[in-house]
Amino acid sequence: MARFASFREFYPYYLDEHRNRTSRRLHFIGSCGALAFVAVTLATGNAWWLLAALACGYALAWVGHFFFEKNRPATFRHPLYSFAGDWVMFRDILAGRIPF
Repeated sequence: MARFASFREFYPYYLDEHRNRTSRRLHFIGSCGALAFVAVTLATGNAWWLLAALACGYALAWVGHFFFEKNRPATFRHPLYSFAGDWVMFRDILAGRIPF
C-alpha cells in the first residue's frame, strides 16, 4: 500500500484512479446529490439526511470504481485523502480542468 506524506502527493494518484470518464461523472453526480442532501439537512434540521448524503456520494462513486474503473476505491486505504480528493476533483471538473 502506497503511503503519502501530503494531500498534494496523494492527488495525482487519486486522479490516476479516476481515468474513466463515466466513473468521474458518477462521482460528480454523487457529489451533487450529497450537496442536495446536506441542503435538505440544513433546511429541515434533521441530521438523518446526512446519512443519505453519504450514501448517495459513496454509492455512485463505488459503482464507478467497481464497474467502470475496475479498481478498489481509495476510500478503503486513504479515507481522509480520498474524501478531500472527491471534492477537489469536483471543483476541478466545475472549473474545466478535468473533462466531464
